[in-house]
Formats: sequence, structure tokens, C-alpha cells
Amino acid sequence: MWLRREEGAQRTALGCRRQRPLITIAAVLAVLTTVQPAAADALPKRGGTLEFAVTVEPGNFDCHANISFAFLHPIAPHYSTLLKFDAANYPQIVGDVAESWNVSPDRLTYTFKLRPNVFFHDGSRLTAADIKASYERIARPAQGVFSARRVDYAAISNIDTPDPLTVVFHLQWPEAAMLADFASPWNCIYSAAKLAQDPEFPKTHVLGTGAFAFVDYVKGQYWRGRRWDRYFQPGKPYLDGYQADFTPANAVTAAYKNGHIAAEFRGVTPPQRDDLVETLGDRVDISESPWLSNLLVVFNAKRPPFDDARVRRALSLAIDRWGAAAKLQSSTFLKYVGGVMRPGSSMATPEAELVNIPGFSHDISASRDEAKSLLTAAGVENLKVTIKVRDIPMPHYAGADLLTESWQQIGVAVTQDRRNIWDWQKDIDAGQFDVALDFSGDFYDDPTIQLTKYVSHDLSPVNYSYSTDRFLDALFIGQAVTADPRQRAKMVRDFEQHALTEAYTVPLLWWNRIVATSSKLKGWSITPSHFIGQDLTDVWLDQ
Repeated sequence: MWLRREEGAQRTALGCRRQRPLITIAAVLAVLTTVQPAAADALPKRGGTLEFAVTVEPGNFDCHANISFAFLHPIAPHYSTLLKFDAANYPQIVGDVAESWNVSPDRLTYTFKLRPNVFFHDGSRLTAADIKASYERIARPAQGVFSARRVDYAAISNIDTPDPLTVVFHLQWPEAAMLADFASPWNCIYSAAKLAQDPEFPKTHVLGTGAFAFVDYVKGQYWRGRRWDRYFQPGKPYLDGYQADFTPANAVTAAYKNGHIAAEFRGVTPPQRDDLVETLGDRVDISESPWLSNLLVVFNAKRPPFDDARVRRALSLAIDRWGAAAKLQSSTFLKYVGGVMRPGSSMATPEAELVNIPGFSHDISASRDEAKSLLTAAGVENLKVTIKVRDIPMPHYAGADLLTESWQQIGVAVTQDRRNIWDWQKDIDAGQFDVALDFSGDFYDDPTIQLTKYVSHDLSPVNYSYSTDRFLDALFIGQAVTADPRQRAKMVRDFEQHALTEAYTVPLLWWNRIVATSSKLKGWSITPSHFIGQDLTDVWLDQ
């Protein structure tokens, strides 16, 4: 049996944080790439339909507005981006519709030359105008258009299109994460003509230049795409098509076992992994990676008593993160304790420093005593809290249960309000909640990308606490324009200390990613992000 199992290596690398506080991204990635599929050198085969599971359906079809895998996994194959991450060599960046690019010495001008043979699925040719219209929609959305990552592109001052195959971005400051931002899987390129007719066209229509054209969507059943024969990469895609089956989480394991699906690309739990290995043997491959995702506890800073930092901090202090990580990692995704940056990444705070931040001490007894004192000082007695939870059992239910148990230990009465993700989002957008269990899922380890959940809500609409903190905003901009890694890391540490002390939003636990794929599925590579590598361009089936 061939089984790709990196878990032991990852546990060794990340379990040494106390002896080696900083583990670089490169070191982690080196571990991830040491074991490759036995068939890696086999020539790709053309044909076949890939069938995979997605446990939640998309609420609309707009890349720029969405943040969930429920959107990206079924819809990403229809779209191209300007640049993209090479999943097999993550985090290397390669061109997608961009054939080449250059950056000015002052890092204020990015010039892209586009491929001449890119066509939308309606037959129209992609030009620089489409790039400009798409990025203006992301950076400066029109009234009524929602851009989830608008703050990431605040540096863009204007976009020029000197000819149909050249697009030039001018920045107001040298944004450190800019190249990675151009490779974001969320930055789908839309038709400028369609956007001119209706800025919200992508919300209800699918028209891209990706490897697969849209076929149909049957609500509650599946989403299907077929090979786009005019795709700009010669000979690709290899698949005839794909079908994303909307499958309840509790039915995924059975779908693997009966051969109905070849993958569920978000991830399985350790017990599911072990069950699949025992049942399927060499018919299943397992890949593992520390995950660039975590659960976040979000306090509604506009609603008393959560407008009081003492109350928010008390609830964060009461959470036994270290005990929970040890307990939950054998049964859930939840595995690592960390601050605002992914544990093990180059800018993550070492454990020796992290334990000094409120809520991250190993001494949970002392932390809970402090929490009770803070609630008393705030004049809050008999506190009752309702946690708004996404109806995604893994890992949201486990996270909500952890909060419930932790807060009950300091005398807080807790109830859970579990909603499907779209009703959850409506309540969050309307500010109708006390505490929300949110998540952060990113595509690259960089503060400019990962800190958007903490920046003031008027700048970053994905900060669901509705907080305004100009000190955090200043640090966010400061680190973004700083080239020196040490100075940037210092700003990130200051940002983290302030953000987690004020506790508008606080990390709960970071995840470990485990993906099971059929041994017949080739050309797919695991990365720390479940948003990367889902365009299916290089995937093929060994039938």
C-alpha cells in the first residue's frame, strides 16, 4: 500500500516550538514536499469526469464577495486570475492570464503583459480592460457591490491599460504583500462589458476564462463543469469535466467508501482518515499539512456589555486553549494554539511570548480567576451569552462546545444558535448577535492578508466585531509598507498584543488539514490553504 502520511513529520516540526520558537515557512514547506506520490512521474491522461464532495452550497456566484470554500471549490474551475500560486511548488507564484510581469524598483508600479489567446466562455477575447474592471470592482466597489477583501488593495491608486495586452497598476505605497495579492484565488477576472451592463452580474451568472465552462447547477444536488476547448494552456485541462456533489458532512465517508467521490478537498477528521485508510487501503491517499485557517471568537463591540474591553478580555481569558488543543486534535481539525499569525509561520509569535498575551497562558486557573475579577469590575453579573454558530459541524460545533464549557466555568450562562452559513451571515451583517464563532481562512502567510479580520470595520467589512481602532489601522498600514522583515515583525507583534488585549476578535485554535483522495486522482497537491489549487487545471484521472 502506498500512503502519503506527513503527519508524523509535521508533528515533529511543529511540536518543537518550545525549543525552536520560529519555524520558517520554507522549513514547513520542505517537510510537505519531501514525500511525493509514487505516480508523480506518470504522464497525465486525458478524459474522465472528476466527482468530488462539497459539504455546503454557495449562496451566490460572486468571487469578490465570497470567503467560503463552499463557493470556491465548485466555482473556481470556471475562472482565471491574473497570477496564481503553483500548488505543487507552493508558495511559488506563476502567471495565469498574465504571461509576464515586472515591478519597478520603488515597488510602486506593477506592469503585466497578458496572454494573447485568452477567451471568455462566451467566445469574447479577454483584454486589459477586463483586468482593470475586475480590480476596480475589488478595490473600489460600486454602490451595492460587496468586496470582501477591499482593504487588501487599498494601495492601488489607479490602473492604466496602454494597450489591449498591457495593464499597469500604480500604488500609493509599496505594499509588501502585493504580488501575493495579485495571485489571490478570489480575484476572478470578469468581463468588463458585462460589469458595465450590471456591476452585480457575477452574483447570479458564471462567465469566466478558466479551464472549465459552466454546465448546470441543481440546488441541493450538484454543480457541473465541462472542459473549455479554447482554454489558453495547450492540452489542458486533462479532465472532460467535473461534478461537485453537495454532500452532508455525515455522508462524506460513505461516499468515499462506495467510490462515489474521489475527494472532499477541504479536509477530513483524524477518525475519518483512519477509517478510510483501514477500509480502502491503497485505494486512498492521505495528505496532511498545518492549515492556514483558524476559528475566531468575535464579540459584538456595538452591543453591551461586549462594548466593554474588560468583558471581552474576561471571556478570552476563560478559554483553555492549550488543554483543548491537546484534547481535540485526535478527533477534530483543531490542533494548534496561536495568535494572529499561523503557528510555525515566519511571523508567528513564539510560544514563550504568546503565553504572556491575555487568554494564552498555560495557567488556566489563574486566567479564570482574573476573568471573574474583570467581570466583577465591569459590573457584569449573571452574564448570559448566545453564540452564533455556522451550521458546519467540523470544526464549528467543537469550537462552540469549547466556548460553552469554558465560559460556564466562570459562571456565564451560554446558549448556541446554530444557523446555516447564509442565515449566519445575514445575522452577522445586521449586527444581530452577541458572540459569533467565525473563521479565518487565507491563501498565504502574510500579515496584510491575515490581519483583515482585526482592522476597523469601516476599512475591512470582514471585521465582524464592528470595532473601530485607529491604532490597529495605523499598525496595519505601517507593516504593509515596511520592507524590513524585522521591523515588520515588530509591528505585527505590537498589533497582536493590542488586538488580543482589546479582544474585539480573538483566535480560538488553528487547524490541521487532512485530505483524502482516491489513488486514481493525480496532479493535485495539498497546501496549507484549502483555497489554493482548486482550478483543477492540472488534475487528471488514472483510469
